[in-house]
Amino acid sequence: MSVRSSQLTASSRRAPRRRRAPPGRIAIAAGCLLAVVAAYLLLSGGRPAEEIAAERFVAAWEHGDYAAMHDQLTDTAKRATPLAQFTADYRRTAATATATGVTAGKVGKVHGGGVAVPITVRTRLFGPVHSTLSLPFEGKDDSAKVAWARNLTFPGVRSGDKLERTTTLPPRAALLANDGRPLAEGPDRSSPLGPAATSIVGQIDAPPKEDRGRLRELGYPADARVGVSGLEKVFEQDLAGQPGGVLRAGGTLFGTRQAKAGHAVHTTIDPDVQRAAVTALGARVGGVAVVRPRTGQILALSGIAFSGLSPPGSTFKIITLTGVLQYGLAGPNSTFPVQTKTQLEGVDLENANGESCGGTLVNSFAQSCNSVFAPLGAKLGAARLVQTAEKFGFNADLGIPGAAKSTIPPADQIGDSLAVGSSAIGQGKVQATALQMALVASTIANRGKRPKLTLDRSQPTVRTRVFPAKTTRLVTRLMEAVVRSGTGTAAAIPGVSVAGKTGTAELRTTAVPDCTPTQDAPCPPPPPADPTDTNAWFAAFAPSNVPRVAVGVLVVAAGAGGQSAAPIARDVLLAGLRSKR
Repeated sequence: MSVRSSQLTASSRRAPRRRRAPPGRIAIAAGCLLAVVAAYLLLSGGRPAEEIAAERFVAAWEHGDYAAMHDQLTDTAKRATPLAQFTADYRRTAATATATGVTAGKVGKVHGGGVAVPITVRTRLFGPVHSTLSLPFEGKDDSAKVAWARNLTFPGVRSGDKLERTTTLPPRAALLANDGRPLAEGPDRSSPLGPAATSIVGQIDAPPKEDRGRLRELGYPADARVGVSGLEKVFEQDLAGQPGGVLRAGGTLFGTRQAKAGHAVHTTIDPDVQRAAVTALGARVGGVAVVRPRTGQILALSGIAFSGLSPPGSTFKIITLTGVLQYGLAGPNSTFPVQTKTQLEGVDLENANGESCGGTLVNSFAQSCNSVFAPLGAKLGAARLVQTAEKFGFNADLGIPGAAKSTIPPADQIGDSLAVGSSAIGQGKVQATALQMALVASTIANRGKRPKLTLDRSQPTVRTRVFPAKTTRLVTRLMEAVVRSGTGTAAAIPGVSVAGKTGTAELRTTAVPDCTPTQDAPCPPPPPADPTDTNAWFAAFAPSNVPRVAVGVLVVAAGAGGQSAAPIARDVLLAGLRSKR
């Protein structure tokens, strides 16, 4: 026994010695492991990773965070469907369903390698759609990811199926004039009012490319014909009604909707005033807009009245005059030099046709003196000029679909005093429509209250005080002088006080270069007057004491406003005054 004990002892001495970790280190390592496990259990609640990933996926879907959804996919799914395509797939499906959002219910337990989540899809056309999203997973524990396929863009769609929608539009509703007569009705959109109606109604056709996505989201069928111009476009949603149809994928029906017809729209268009506007403009290129100042109701629109932009010429002096009077820079009896031109920044600004004018502010406005109003505009300054124009509606949406926005550049972008003076006489970069200038006239007619324009007779009247009544009464007085004895006498109506302003906007420069003749090189003769070089404008209202109708007239390449636009305004004002509505 003693020998064996000695051998064992010797053998033990030859064997490698194992170093024991100090008790403290073992305790620390075990503590770290327990902390990690505890943190995991705390965060996951002891739940499988698939359920946590499913929650992240549907929560991101609720917020439209497609990148976060894409992060939960397997590497294979990510390679097969990159984020851009993944996002496009979801948006395409949402448009098909007319979806506006999703709400997820409580995530289910892992079953058969997948997780089921109840989903409600809110849709415009089919109401709420309740179904179940079955998310398949691959991988274990933290590596578990969604084995995504395209059918998962909508809950309840089986693998291999595709969400599809079939919709139709109800018969289009009628457009009515303010007296109830049809402007357009039936499939052929006919009217007993003839050309007066067709000129304002507009057309229905395939939607422009930029509108197709939005219309698809609203449930319009792919072959829908919609209003693309005129009143048909303005009242598209009312006239078209609501589409009806079915939403399905394979043999699964998700929703149905009965088409709902639109309602007839009672417009503000007066057939007699509309006919007068169309007749007065004739075959000329231009636009005529007619407005009831008190209500803002548009009685007539012909030609390019609300879509054609052009420098408004001297009709813009209504705006400049309003600013000058409001800020006390001049009064009706202020006097100015009688001259043919003025200088700003060393550049000559001539009166129309080189005429000599000036004197009182009343006479200067009646004769439309650039030599007076360009310096007054420069004195008013860019900031106050722009502010005054914007109170009249410039740089703002008029609230009429398809109507162009009339603009004046921001004050810090107009430029020097020459540019400000040019803007003050309606040149430079100022752009306006005939409808905008009818609104300017209406605001003066309303004693400083700007009406909200409307084509819908059911809309309430809205007027906003933008200028003191005292200021606009003075502007009215000066506008009356334009028609009584100034450049706008062609708009005069016997027995009716008319307040107006002419405008002649240059399309190309008409300035004659300075020339000092010599014996060998005499100065060339001035070029003959070219009426096609200017757009003719007129803005007015009547009667000026109790205004009932306001107009804005633009005639393209037609010479002076007093010769071409004022007579048109007169005819249309007469029709508006005769109207009982």
